[in-house]
Amino acid sequence: MRKIIVTEFITLDGVIEAPGGDETPHPHGGWQSTYSSPEAGKYKMDELSRVDALLLGKTTYEVFAAYWPGQTGDGFVNPINRMPKYVVSRSLQKAEWNNSHILRDVAKDVAALKNTDGGDILVYGSGTLVKALLHHDLIDELRLMVYPLSIGGGLRLFDDNRELKKFGLKQARAIDNGILILEYQPIS
Repeated sequence: MRKIIVTEFITLDGVIEAPGGDETPHPHGGWQSTYSSPEAGKYKMDELSRVDALLLGKTTYEVFAAYWPGQTGDGFVNPINRMPKYVVSRSLQKAEWNNSHILRDVAKDVAALKNTDGGDILVYGSGTLVKALLHHDLIDELRLMVYPLSIGGGLRLFDDNRELKKFGLKQARAIDNGILILEYQPIS
């Protein structure tokens, strides 16, 4: 069975929105990019090199599909453009980015994807999708790169939905610039 691994840039106050800067109109967009970190970059490269596919929500998919196909070079570009990409959306009609596939139903289609042959599947960003994956207990690992700042609001990974989810700490480490890397696995 394939594992679903969620990876998020997150602030101390739990916000995941607009880490890069222009994906939403957040007034503090770009907060992640102010923390240049070779160690964080290596962690993200290693993370991508250990998976065989991406699972994305519609908004993240559209941002990625508008950017990555026009890029060249090694590192992130070739693996992201080459590997299978699964986008969960009820409204998206076409997924034209190389090797992209549309899934319509989180509970049914993502569970079926986990049962296919292949390696692990990485979820970047995709806050709405991640919330649905959490709700349906489809996440096998949650990786949070916690940045030492608070931005006072925005899209949060965990809403006030009163749903109890427990996680066991797999690994924790502090890297340069006060960034924490926390890796968790759900506890049943």
